Amino acid sequence: MDVLINVFVALHIIGIGALLGGFLSQMKAMGAGTARFSPGMLHGALTMLVTGVALVGLNQADDQTVNNIKIGVKLAILVVILGLVYVKRDEETVDKPLFGAVGGLTVANIFIATLWT
Repeated sequence: MDVLINVFVALHIIGIGALLGGFLSQMKAMGAGTARFSPGMLHGALTMLVTGVALVGLNQADDQTVNNIKIGVKLAILVVILGLVYVKRDEETVDKPLFGAVGGLTVANIFIATLWT
């Protein structure tokens, strides 16, 4: 079971890397007002959602304790990110505050995952 959990953790990290990498690669464009959500950002957020739900299930099946409040907060943030990226994915440009919010929420999710014990 540990190997399977570690595989899903790796996939979860790949998903957040795709989301954060897509944001960071558009930082210069955001300054110019031409930033847009790339398909990789949407796929990264979806990967995070699927692997995160699988990780919760696998950890509970393995009789490990799961902090449901922490998972709920992370899920709520991810749903907001997914909603923003999904709705604005086809637009030519995205407003700076909206694009910045996705980056800020992504970083917040990372800090919640690593610092909340």
